[in-house]
Amino acid sequence: MNDRDNAFLGTEPVGGLLFRLAVPTITAQVINMLYNVVDRIYIGHMGPEGDMALTGVGVCMPIIMFVSAFAALISSGGAPRASIFMGQGDKESAERTMGGCFSAQVIVSLILTAVILLYNRPLLLAFGASENTIGFATAYMGIYALGTLFVELTLGMNAFITAQGFAKMGMLTVLIGAVCNIVLDPIFIFLFHMGVRGAALATVISQGISCAWVVRFLSRGKSILKLNGDSLKIRPSLVLPCIALGIAPFVMQASESVISVCFNSSLLKYGSDVAVGSMTILTSVMQFAMMPLQGLAQGAQPISSYNYGAGNAGRVKEVFKLLLITSLAYSTALWALIMAFPQVFVTMFNSKPELVSFASKALRVYCAVMFIFGAQIACQMTFVSLGYAAASAIVAIVRKFVLLVPLIYIMPALMEDKAMAVYTAEPVADLLAVTFTVTLFSVQFKKALRKMELQQQKLSPPTGGEES
Repeated sequence: MNDRDNAFLGTEPVGGLLFRLAVPTITAQVINMLYNVVDRIYIGHMGPEGDMALTGVGVCMPIIMFVSAFAALISSGGAPRASIFMGQGDKESAERTMGGCFSAQVIVSLILTAVILLYNRPLLLAFGASENTIGFATAYMGIYALGTLFVELTLGMNAFITAQGFAKMGMLTVLIGAVCNIVLDPIFIFLFHMGVRGAALATVISQGISCAWVVRFLSRGKSILKLNGDSLKIRPSLVLPCIALGIAPFVMQASESVISVCFNSSLLKYGSDVAVGSMTILTSVMQFAMMPLQGLAQGAQPISSYNYGAGNAGRVKEVFKLLLITSLAYSTALWALIMAFPQVFVTMFNSKPELVSFASKALRVYCAVMFIFGAQIACQMTFVSLGYAAASAIVAIVRKFVLLVPLIYIMPALMEDKAMAVYTAEPVADLLAVTFTVTLFSVQFKKALRKMELQQQKLSPPTGGEES
């Protein structure tokens, strides 16, 4: 079927189109960030035990990030491929891609739920929990695990809503859940005296509501692509390329889980529970940087993917240029705020003087080169949008596993302040990674543009004085 309901992705001015799609996706990412950040803010102010509770919930983050990574594994590759199919006018393949990804996510969710429930405590102890914090960690994770299916489908299938150009609807999906979470958190935590269990229960209920909203829209709403009996079948020829393309986003998010374990174990060795608690705050602040950048990239993704599928090299180049400029502007602005006012960010989560003093210093170290990170996200997500699975996976692996993980253990041998040396691994790795990513991207992007230009020349009839 040659349905071009989203042909506006190939015709409207790029600047206005990116703004129209990116604002809702950025808003959605910021709102989605509130799920975990609001939990931590409330938990950190629970009273005398707030700092230990905050550290305990922070130790849960590797598992939570790992769950989110599996949503990215399937949907971050599936959504661009669905957009490319729509750009080629192949609605049937796009719909079957979305349906197959939905079924795959259900299966993955059930497996993850079983694993987390069975190995909750040993995993958390391995991830940096101490005897002071393991009780809070197991209490939170035991309830959060029950909502794994909701998390997978909400994060995963919402990408297909945005990929069709329904950015506002994608924003509403996470807005509904986040508002519910913000309202339910204080009720369960303080009014019902459930503590960290209340925070986890509020999150599960909120994700369940968002999940119902997503499934209803994709099956019975105004969605161009529909979830139906035929599309839900898992077709390896369609789903496996999605997983291949999703490896880079999966590595990005799953590696955050691995790296969080490396950071926590090293900080527990060289510092204390205060150092581990500070890491919880640092990763929360980093989400302030990452989520809007990812939202901006997700807003650009349908435009890049559609026009790549249509062979429109000029628009693909224009989209990337605008994405790069705006990403760098945002990462630089946030870096300046963190360098100038680190205490403001830290006291959002806890006001204990010892923690505020230590975490403020660590935050400046950890985010020292954040201003260049916009280039990393713009290049890496454009690789994904164009279907360059290998290149997107390589840059993700190099940054996390080749650079950051070894540096977490190398830097303490080079610096006197061992705990701060652990935090220093992040900016050193980022500086090297961005240099590598930009170099690789400049080569591959030129090849992609040339490929599209040659494709257009074959499709266009020759004219008298035009150069080939």
